[in-house]
Amino acid sequence: MSQRDLVAELRAARVEAPPEVRERVRLVAAAAPAPPRRFTWRRAFVVAVPVAAAVAASIVFTRPSHHEQTATPLGRVAGLPATVRAAPAGAATKELAVPSAKQRVQVVGTTLSLRTHKVSDGVKRAVRIVTSLGGYPVSVHAQTEGKEATADLTLKVPRGHVQQAMSRLAQLGTIVAENVDVQDRTADLNATDRTIARLQKRLSDLRAAKASKAQVDALTNRIQALQRSEAATRRAAHYATIDLHLETPQAAAPVHKGHGPLHGIGVAFRYIGIGAAYALAIGGPAIVLLVLVWLAVRLVRRRREEALLSR
Repeated sequence: MSQRDLVAELRAARVEAPPEVRERVRLVAAAAPAPPRRFTWRRAFVVAVPVAAAVAASIVFTRPSHHEQTATPLGRVAGLPATVRAAPAGAATKELAVPSAKQRVQVVGTTLSLRTHKVSDGVKRAVRIVTSLGGYPVSVHAQTEGKEATADLTLKVPRGHVQQAMSRLAQLGTIVAENVDVQDRTADLNATDRTIARLQKRLSDLRAAKASKAQVDALTNRIQALQRSEAATRRAAHYATIDLHLETPQAAAPVHKGHGPLHGIGVAFRYIGIGAAYALAIGGPAIVLLVLVWLAVRLVRRRREEALLSR
């Protein structure tokens, strides 16, 4: 018999151990010390504490600060140019002086923004003011939302009374912003007058020379267009435009009181507790899974040992 056949025969043979040997093996296995546990509560605690501290630190350093100061925007004025003078907080501001020369042809436009507790009353008083000065309202837009109200008015007033109108309108509330824009059109109108005079002389020459009707009509239409443009400019200069914006005062921001010397410790403990809760919520399922795997491995190992001893 070859060595390979002998090995095959020994493997195929099942030799049963005597009862004395089995009993001795059971006693030896029972007396042997238990294998060291790989998962212990001490190790779990050592892993969980740094995780909770890291989560708490990330929450503390990334949470938004409630002590940052935010700038309170001033009232918005529709169409407000860049050259607006805003009133400082808590300071009384007088209305701007409107330069005006009676001998000049000037187009005047002003913007006035006010804060008042009664926007509806301010609208009525503003219309009465310009009407009493010979002006009229072009448009009035008012809206109310809860305790907040706004109104935008476009008013026309004779240019000679614009300073008086601005002074009276400024008394309707607290000035937030204002602007004055004056455009002198005298030079343009003088140039237009010279052009019209030159064209009228040419028209007289054409009529004297008995020119064609088409040439006379074309030159006449050009002269009339220049005259209409000049008249429109003078009408626009007769009335000044006032853009008035009214709004209710904004609610004051709540004042945060200072904290005691132990406030930081309380905040730290609170966020450490939050971090521990996050760590428990995130790491709890993983710990339970590890415990189940450990129990399953231990059960399989024990059944293998019992099967081996039962042979």
